[in-house]
Amino acid sequence: MTPTPEQILAKLYELRKEYDDDKEDLHYLSLHHAFLFISYNMDGFRKYVDNAKQAETSGA
Repeated sequence: MTPTPEQILAKLYELRKEYDDDKEDLHYLSLHHAFLFISYNMDGFRKYVDNAKQAETSGA
């Protein structure tokens, strides 16, 4: 089963929390900003995930 955009975003949130909000850790900052960007642009992320699913099933 392919995860939904919401499940992917939840996983990013979970991974981000592993770094205890360490604002000097590049891993935390990368996950934090990716999480924020995607959460503020959920419509675009949903379209991206749908397109990625279609590309996987079509073999592209």
